[in-house]
Amino acid sequence: VQLQASGGGLVQPGGSLKLSCAYSGFTLDDYALGWFRQAPGKEREGVSCISNDYGTSYYKDSVKGRFTISRDNAKNTVYLQMNSLQPEDSAVYYCAIIQGTYYCSEYGLGPIYEYNDWGQGTQVTVSS
Repeated sequence: VQLQASGGGLVQPGGSLKLSCAYSGFTLDDYALGWFRQAPGKEREGVSCISNDYGTSYYKDSVKGRFTISRDNAKNTVYLQMNSLQPEDSAVYYCAIIQGTYYCSEYGLGPIYEYNDWGQGTQVTVSS
């Protein structure tokens, strides 16, 4: 199992970035994939998740309406489109998986400690 996050960068407030998480060794039929972020001095937090289970997805309240998660099963890639970025969105963004699509629902993405196979993160910096 491998996951690789990419697409981060420096963007001005109000700008957009699209993160990609390329994966191999599993399918979203059996796993949910989550996006997480960790800012300096803060705990890692769940941002969004998706699985193939009815296309269920979850968003942290502070990103609802700004971030959109999507998947391309043919390319084994999950995307996180981030619009209207704000300085508080600055963090290292990671993708990881959890066995069991039921963990990802509109209400949450399950316990972070159950997520595995954390890929290398990608830095997102929102600054003018």
